[in-house]
Amino acid sequence: MATTAAVDDTLQSNPLLQDFEFPPFDSVQAEHVRPGIRALLKKLEDDLVELERTVEPSWPKLVEPLEKIVDRLSVVWGIVNHLKSVKDSSELRSAIEEVQPEKVKFELRLGQSKPLYNAFKAIQESTDWHTLSDARKRIVESQIKEAVLNGVSLEDDKRENFNKIQQELKRLSKKFGENVLDATKKFEKLITDKKEIEGLPATALGMAAQTAVSKGHENATAENGPWIITLDGPSCFSVMKHARNRSLREEIYRAHLTRASSGDLDNTAIINEILKLRLEKAKLLNYNNYAEVSMATKMATVEKAQELLEKLRSASWDAAVQDMEDLKDFAKKQGASEADDLSHWDISFWSERLRESKYDINEEELRPYFSLPKVMDGLFNLAKTLFRIEIEPADVLAPVWNNDVKFYCVKDSLGSPIAYFYFDPYTRPSEKKGGAWMNEVFARSRVLSRDGTSARLPVAHMVCNQSPPVGNKPSLMTFREIETVFHEFGHALQHMLTKQDEGLVAGIRGIEWDAVELPSQFMENWCYHRDTLMSIAKHYETGESLPEEVYLKLLKARTFCAGSLSLRQLKFASVDLELHTTYIPGGSESIYDVDSRVSEKTQVIPSLPEDRFLCGFSHIFAGGYAAGYYSYKWAEVLSADAFSAFEDAGLDDGKAVKDTGRKFRETILALGGGKAPLEVFVAFRGREPSPEPLLRHNGLLQLASA
Repeated sequence: MATTAAVDDTLQSNPLLQDFEFPPFDSVQAEHVRPGIRALLKKLEDDLVELERTVEPSWPKLVEPLEKIVDRLSVVWGIVNHLKSVKDSSELRSAIEEVQPEKVKFELRLGQSKPLYNAFKAIQESTDWHTLSDARKRIVESQIKEAVLNGVSLEDDKRENFNKIQQELKRLSKKFGENVLDATKKFEKLITDKKEIEGLPATALGMAAQTAVSKGHENATAENGPWIITLDGPSCFSVMKHARNRSLREEIYRAHLTRASSGDLDNTAIINEILKLRLEKAKLLNYNNYAEVSMATKMATVEKAQELLEKLRSASWDAAVQDMEDLKDFAKKQGASEADDLSHWDISFWSERLRESKYDINEEELRPYFSLPKVMDGLFNLAKTLFRIEIEPADVLAPVWNNDVKFYCVKDSLGSPIAYFYFDPYTRPSEKKGGAWMNEVFARSRVLSRDGTSARLPVAHMVCNQSPPVGNKPSLMTFREIETVFHEFGHALQHMLTKQDEGLVAGIRGIEWDAVELPSQFMENWCYHRDTLMSIAKHYETGESLPEEVYLKLLKARTFCAGSLSLRQLKFASVDLELHTTYIPGGSESIYDVDSRVSEKTQVIPSLPEDRFLCGFSHIFAGGYAAGYYSYKWAEVLSADAFSAFEDAGLDDGKAVKDTGRKFRETILALGGGKAPLEVFVAFRGREPSPEPLLRHNGLLQLASA
């Protein structure tokens, strides 16, 4: 009896099970995961049984109780999953590994519930259907479609097989991501001779010395070393861009290219198994391939996605070939012995030198003008101008997972809070996965109102992996890092500025995957807007503004190597679609053969035989982009066209910019998943999207029409 009481006390004090206003990120430990998730799943299972027993085809008797179940699981599992991404540990991994199958089992049970499916079908077939709002119709249609894709129509052996596949896919995806993180963490290159890292800028040397100190070389300094290079983005890419030592570039390039492709961390077999199981799942659901399953919930079809990729590829190819010729000519003029035979590890280095020469821009010399605090001030001022919101620090309100994390409150023009968000800016390679992302903590919801009257407010988190502060200097950013912050903030804005109160389609929920990148890529365009850039570009020591001529050079440099950069994204998207359409797991062609075949049409320099890029392609094997990476290009068409509305109105016309910003907020940012994305776009733009603005922004339009 005492034991049961002790267990109850432990559960009552488990932070995952509390009724919190903001998640207790500072107090959730690995030991809370097993008991917390199991207790939650038991409670939700009871709620589901009760819902199935009492269900009626009405909003209060079906959708509202369902939203409460879905949301609670999403919030609590979201906390655990988020901590794994930003504060990974072996204890947390094993706890998640143990309870994940139980969580997936519950999701399958929920997704395959016949009583709920039949109730949604009854709503759709009822005489009241035409009286429902667009948002409610979208919820019903989406629930029916998702149930079918979750296997609701499968019986007996087929359903059992489907459920086994889902469990195994979740396990493999988790393992894939862990292998990438561990392989990245494992590689360290200790350098003691300064000649070996000639060309590396002061920020990179400072970071490499700081890494060395953290690894036990307590006397390491930026000037005298020793230095440690890692495969973490800021460290690795700095070497590729700036190290004069060609053999060092080659070593780092090859290490990065072959991450997670050997020994205990080899992802090859995992990829093969994932692709095999995805195809089996597609066949069980009566689709020809997994890409068709993926497209069932997207704007595009497989054919339309392929058509767009080919259109952009043919518009980019000649420009990319010319980029390579320009690089070779430039390297030759600089007396480079490798000029006639440039390899993959030479491209970033010589591109950076050519860019510096052509536009007289040195990315490292620009860093002091782009300190993180100033960048955030400028970003928040832009949001105020465009969307009439105020963003204020609110650190005291919410616990965080790391001292570098900031917490903000978003207020409307009357000063009332409408949303909150966390921002975790810096790289922490020992515990934080690479890349940048935004995710929801809470969605806006009428049903889950905390006071019974006003909707629960949305909360998001933005995570980046930029260079941390070194010594007493703030984080000094590259231009690409600025674009990344603007990008993730675009996602956050769509989640936070939603006016949709139906929680299942509020914010980013319920938006087709190939439309979700619209607001994020749209925000990147503002990095080149004169007033915006000049407001953030202040020297961190002197306060001096970025010189006007430098801004003009940045503007000119925007389309530098646009063909090559476009092809790179098109390669990722094409190999993803190829692996999920024509590739036959276990057939005569290996995954690397497919990658190599796609590369022939999307890379000017042939791939290396030992290229194992796929082993680190987390987007499609450990993220949500399987047969969906094309979404970046699909949404880039939408975002460039959306930004062209501001160009048409006049970027120098303050009133026109504000008016267009208000319209963008009232459509793209406000409507969430409550309206089909094409309808939302047309409501903003007055017409369907055109690829012309994207090609124009990239300087590829003349080439496309030539």
